[in-house]
Amino acid sequence: MEEKILEIIKEITRNNSVDENSCLVEEGILDSMAIASLISELSLEFSVHIPYEEIKEENFNSVGAIEALVKKLVK
Repeated sequence: MEEKILEIIKEITRNNSVDENSCLVEEGILDSMAIASLISELSLEFSVHIPYEEIKEENFNSVGAIEALVKKLVK
């Protein structure tokens, strides 16, 4: 799952230097538009609905945090 999330992030941001240790929001890799695109892609790829209250910086600042969020939401 981590690899697929990383692949999606690289595709959205067109940034191939992103890795599992990147601070995505803090480093400016993900902005609000990129997060919106990421949410859409995650929803399609993993069949999850990300509720509004889960859209906060700490859930999107690293690949691990995104993976944990998706795993929590997968039914």
